[in-house]
Amino acid sequence: MSEPFSVRITVRGYETDVQGHLNQSVYLNYAEHARWSLLQAAGITQAGLIATGVGPVALETTIRYQRELLAGDEVDVTCAFEWGEGKTFRIRQTIRKTDGTVAAEITAVGGLLDLKARRLAANPQAHFKELAENPGLFGL
Repeated sequence: MSEPFSVRITVRGYETDVQGHLNQSVYLNYAEHARWSLLQAAGITQAGLIATGVGPVALETTIRYQRELLAGDEVDVTCAFEWGEGKTFRIRQTIRKTDGTVAAEITAVGGLLDLKARRLAANPQAHFKELAENPGLFGL
């Protein structure tokens, strides 16, 4: 199995809370940034998704905080899609310091919303495979 897609981010001072830790909501921003970076690297744009009548939706997100992050820390945020049989998929992400220390693990359940019917689209992996210039980044 190949390494999951990853982006590097530097924790900025304004993202920290009164204790100097990365604010809990920012972990979600980092995860979202990595997901959109993966889509972009695979050749999928927001406009491309909308043009085909679908848009990604988050249905559930769980964050497991393991170590603190401070201003100036550099982290790698991974992103790996897991496909099942239904209308949803799972995204597993790790936020890891450059020394290998895991700061957080994020698991999300997502789907593709049919923008006209306002319901989840069937077979989301087929949509990603069709739209992506590099579907291998999604494990397809």
